[in-house]
Amino acid sequence: MRAQAGIIPSALRLHRWRLGLAQALPVALLLAACASPQATAGSIQVTVEADGEARAVSLPTGATVGQALEAAGVTLGELDRVDPPAYTVLTDGSRVAVTRVSERFEIEEVTIPFERQTVRNEALPEGETRLLQPGENGVMEITYRIVEEEGEEVSRAPVKRVVLRDPKPEIVMVGAQGTYTPVPIEGKLAYLAAGNAWLIEAHSGNRHPVVVTGDLDGRVFRLSPDGRWLLYTRRAEDEENINSLWVASTQESGPEPFPLGAQNVVHFADWSPGEPAFTVAYSTVEPSPAAPGWQANNDLWEVTFSLRGDEGRVVRRRMLIESNAGGQYGWWGTTFAWAPDGLRLAYARADSVGLVPLREPAFLPLLEFTPYQTLGDWAWVPGISWGQTGETLYLVGHGEPVGLENPAASPVFDLLALALDFGLELSLAERVGMFAFPVVSPPRPLASGEQAFRVAFLQALTPLQSQDSTYRLAIMDRDGSNLRLLFPPEGEPGLEPQRVAWSPSGDRLALIYRGDLWVIDAESGLGQQLTGDGQVIAYDWKP
Repeated sequence: MRAQAGIIPSALRLHRWRLGLAQALPVALLLAACASPQATAGSIQVTVEADGEARAVSLPTGATVGQALEAAGVTLGELDRVDPPAYTVLTDGSRVAVTRVSERFEIEEVTIPFERQTVRNEALPEGETRLLQPGENGVMEITYRIVEEEGEEVSRAPVKRVVLRDPKPEIVMVGAQGTYTPVPIEGKLAYLAAGNAWLIEAHSGNRHPVVVTGDLDGRVFRLSPDGRWLLYTRRAEDEENINSLWVASTQESGPEPFPLGAQNVVHFADWSPGEPAFTVAYSTVEPSPAAPGWQANNDLWEVTFSLRGDEGRVVRRRMLIESNAGGQYGWWGTTFAWAPDGLRLAYARADSVGLVPLREPAFLPLLEFTPYQTLGDWAWVPGISWGQTGETLYLVGHGEPVGLENPAASPVFDLLALALDFGLELSLAERVGMFAFPVVSPPRPLASGEQAFRVAFLQALTPLQSQDSTYRLAIMDRDGSNLRLLFPPEGEPGLEPQRVAWSPSGDRLALIYRGDLWVIDAESGLGQQLTGDGQVIAYDWKP
């Protein structure tokens, strides 16, 4: 009886539990239906704006902008922009904006106005003007890149410029005739003033322009042996080069000036002494941002040109010596001088002087010396000149110390002669200064049949401070005898360092004094001023 009484309450509790579960289950299911969905199972609504339309797309949660564009059927061009970026993860209600970007190119021709230049001409009376060259505008083709967004231009930038025709400057000649008495001039005397080349013939009042571009730099300015051509350098228009090498006819009816295809010619370029004068040798440098503005190649080239009608053109170019270190202070450079026979050249650099035979071009040292220590961004290279027979080489040598200074700092510079056939080194004049620059006169036949010539050079007024000294013109016989100081007169300001030029007959010399061109009589030392604008920087004199 007790057992049955204990079972009845347990059965009753089980019945009540089942009844409670049956009532709670529908409520739980209802609450579950009202709960938020999980991220992996839901979707989001996004609007894509492109091409003037708004497109609504449904994406799974966690979708990116790139997926939204794909769902909306929008393809991006190479330049199109999308906001936000394509990798951005979107949320419900996000907006994606596509901006269409395109580019096109336009070519426009523009006029390059010509410049106006004024050239002083001492062949015209003071105040008189004459149109030397009419101006002509140039033409430049400019290509623009134009960017458009949604069909509207937002930027325009030039991407290419091509000069179709260079402008020609208008050149007006203004008279600046001085009061100097005209003097006879034999041969052709050329000079460079204010970036232009002029030629004097017959007498000092008869001069005409040879080159009037206004950009001659004076590093090279040499008449050909027959006087018919002028070799010169022009400043480069770009920053990648220093200058370029050109040739111009000295005949008023000659061809237009033309380039020889050589750039960065700083130390040497000169005509071969052979006839006709169509061959030039030159050396080059590499431009450098550091002082002195270049790194010398110490090379040697030969170029030959010819005339076809009224146009000059290069017909041959060959390298005689490849780029090389150039000895001590080789970064500064090497200079050369043609021998009278045209079969070899002399060379000079900071530590030696020697020969370069053209049959087998190479540096063959004749004299080696201690380089001068300048303590600056330049190097001293001795001036050299051939004797007229090609048997002697005249040069400035670096001498022995005068005190306790080391050999590199010695202030002594002597004028020497190297007798090539005998291997002799002769001292002709002591303590002339580092910038003596010997120049040999044209030969003069003697009754004995010999060829006599003299040597002109500059004598430093303060020989032991010759780096900063001014100089006087001196001449002597080829063996060092009969040395005389000619010009300027004692007590007058001295000459700046330069290489003087002999007249074709050897009776006069040309030089620059106080910025003007002068002619000096080789016997009396009397001088005549030929220009008055103070702008002469180079000159040469040939038959």
